[in-house]
Amino acid sequence: MTTLSPENSFSAMKSASFILVKRKPPIDKTEWDSYFDENGHLAKSRDFICLNILERGLHPFVRTEAWKFLTGYYSWRSSKDERLMVDSTRKKNYEALCEMYEKIQPLLENLHRNFIETRNNISYDIQRLYDKDPMGNVVIDKKRLEKILLLSYVCNTDTEYQQGFHEMMMLFQLMVENDHETFWLFQFFLQKIEHSCVINIGVAKNLEILSSLISFLDPTFAEHLKGKGAGAIQALFPWFCLLFQRAFKSFDDVWRLWEVLLTGKPCRNFQVMVAYSMLQMVKEQILLESMNGENIVMACNNLIDLDADELISSACLVYAELMQRDPPEPLKQFFQ
Repeated sequence: MTTLSPENSFSAMKSASFILVKRKPPIDKTEWDSYFDENGHLAKSRDFICLNILERGLHPFVRTEAWKFLTGYYSWRSSKDERLMVDSTRKKNYEALCEMYEKIQPLLENLHRNFIETRNNISYDIQRLYDKDPMGNVVIDKKRLEKILLLSYVCNTDTEYQQGFHEMMMLFQLMVENDHETFWLFQFFLQKIEHSCVINIGVAKNLEILSSLISFLDPTFAEHLKGKGAGAIQALFPWFCLLFQRAFKSFDDVWRLWEVLLTGKPCRNFQVMVAYSMLQMVKEQILLESMNGENIVMACNNLIDLDADELISSACLVYAELMQRDPPEPLKQFFQ
């Protein structure tokens, strides 16, 4: 069994404290380029880069390339030439998948009972998207987005399409230029986030650990929630399914949190710390009004326009508190 060392406790406190001070400027293009040697190999360690992303974030001009490392689209040990080859291979593979889909589409329509229903749901969700910026300029291509979502659904038999996936995919289309990049980044992103929305059992695991975390850190609140039935926690399913994307005031805030989740810093499964921090925001209201499950859900749904840096800071403090209090082994292992 792994034990909690003083070094780990100090590391947790350091992760929590450095982000509470005024955040340094995000990693910009000049700094990002300085991380590579003449052959395009990273000269900085993965740990160094991930800690800086946790502390500072990424400038939009470097986000696309950095995310390719964070998701596993690129190897951290790759050279510039190797990355060019990877891009070419991913494009060819994507085109091959598109060709395959065109060939099997009639078969899916006839034999796959969920295909037509899912395709209709995707089409409906896509049409509801607002595709223009405040100036009225079209910023997303709905037809391309629908095609990529359908392909993603067909290629992932274990994944049920869930409402909100279209919003997640839209964020990737806004980040990159090419459809094959949008497709592969989305696939790698879902696989990279532990206990994510790839399959429902992953979301259930998040809810289970969140319940255990509340019981350990805030037993009084845990007792109140238990008195309102299991649904009080289970109703937070959308938080984990969609990784909090509807809680923030801007796309930049969503990207900011997601790239922190991809770093694995300050701990694994940081999304549960984030959910705990959000629940604490409405704790006083829940207790004061002795809310039942339905009202708790409404209070949680009203958490919008959040600032990602403030939420990350709060979640880092929760992690530091947990490590200081020597949690039971199953809970400790989930965050190591």
